[in-house]
Amino acid sequence: MKKSFPIIGTLVVAAAVITMIALGIWQLQRADWKNALLASYEAASDMPAVSFPNVPIKEDAPIYRKSSVNCIEVASWRATSGRNAKGVAGWAHIASCQTGGGEGPGAKVVVGWSKHLLTPTWTGGIIDGVIAPDSKSIIRLVASEPIEGLEKNQPPSLDDIPNNHFAYAMQWFFFAGIALIIFVLAARQRKAR
Repeated sequence: MKKSFPIIGTLVVAAAVITMIALGIWQLQRADWKNALLASYEAASDMPAVSFPNVPIKEDAPIYRKSSVNCIEVASWRATSGRNAKGVAGWAHIASCQTGGGEGPGAKVVVGWSKHLLTPTWTGGIIDGVIAPDSKSIIRLVASEPIEGLEKNQPPSLDDIPNNHFAYAMQWFFFAGIALIIFVLAARQRKAR
């Protein structure tokens, strides 16, 4: 008895291959977008200082722009893992600052680095620095100079932003190719039987 061609299996493999190729193309488009974004961030470092946004918008955050914050009062502190200007691991100390009027979320300011988890005694003042991404509050200001008792933090760097979309695209294309090769080999083996 002659076996029929596996129509359902062929359709499943074709759908999977088309999906993987579409994902690869999407990742290439994301790579173009990320490269343009990184170029805008690189250009931002040479631009004039901007006012720190009262209510930052993620899609329009002035990342890597110089700015300053008048920290009227420190509402709270948090520490996160960070590196100092020499690249040594330790703690970055972030002040949650009231910036006036009680409007908006205030500002998060990385005021310095230390080897030990401690709560600084700083109560506020004007801080100059560079706006950087923040996972909890969209943006934060990384101080150009640390407050008394702390060391300078590692400045924000474009190297901290992953840009691996091209590699992901190649993976999807590779998976699509492997799926096709396996399907062809299985179809030949089926025909040979």
